[in-house]
Amino acid sequence: MTTGTDIPHKTMGNYAHVNGLNMYYEIHGQGQPLVLIHGAFSAIGSSFGAMLPGLAKDRQVIGVDLQAHGHTADIDRPLTLEQMADDIAALLQQLNIKSADVFGYSLGAGVGVHMVLRRPELVRKLVLASITYNKAGFYPGFLDGMGNLSPDMMVGSPWHEEYMRIAPHPEDFPKLFSKVMHLNMNIPDLSSEAIRSIKAPTMIIAGDSDIVQPEHAVEMFRLLGGGVIGDLVGLPKSRLAILPGTTHSTMVTRGDWLVPMITEFLDAPAAVEA
Repeated sequence: MTTGTDIPHKTMGNYAHVNGLNMYYEIHGQGQPLVLIHGAFSAIGSSFGAMLPGLAKDRQVIGVDLQAHGHTADIDRPLTLEQMADDIAALLQQLNIKSADVFGYSLGAGVGVHMVLRRPELVRKLVLASITYNKAGFYPGFLDGMGNLSPDMMVGSPWHEEYMRIAPHPEDFPKLFSKVMHLNMNIPDLSSEAIRSIKAPTMIIAGDSDIVQPEHAVEMFRLLGGGVIGDLVGLPKSRLAILPGTTHSTMVTRGDWLVPMITEFLDAPAAVEA
């Protein structure tokens, strides 16, 4: 797994006290800030190790470990998308960052959506990989199948191995599992009006064999202004990418595809995307 150990201008092992949480974060590179928000059970390395070196070449990448994930210890509160969005907003304020790009994967994409809805002034551009805005976006039966999982089934996975290696309390993995399952079963549905209200240019990414139905990714793209004849009216401010031969878990290995697409999107001037 690529960890970005050769990246210049790197700061490792930082903690910020936000909203009662001692949140771990890393800063790599210099330039326009880009916040990376990982998936469930994951952390910075397992979600973004294949992409972080490329993304940090020309920008300041800020990776975070969410509550109870990775290096960040749990506290006595449930996991909610809204609270985790507020945690990242508080971190940016501590770092004196007035606006940043945000790249969220899976759970992190949900956090990113709630961040832009709650604190739109903090988000310049938004990249959302494997995202749904309501439960109907998942394939039928997916959430029911999640309810049949147990912590033991995670043993030997990259996420469990990472947690055992870096978590301050490795014995807490069953507690993390329980909190993530509760979050998954209680994901708040957002309205189409809420998605339409997002002003930040947004890139929607899904695998063609993801847990998210491709039709749902197209639906979100349309709600964000996509679905036009670009040669006649110009490109919309938002973009859509469906990666071929890509599942939910292999999405994070597609750094050779994702880094150039995301970099080009983030670097594109606003006038081009109007």
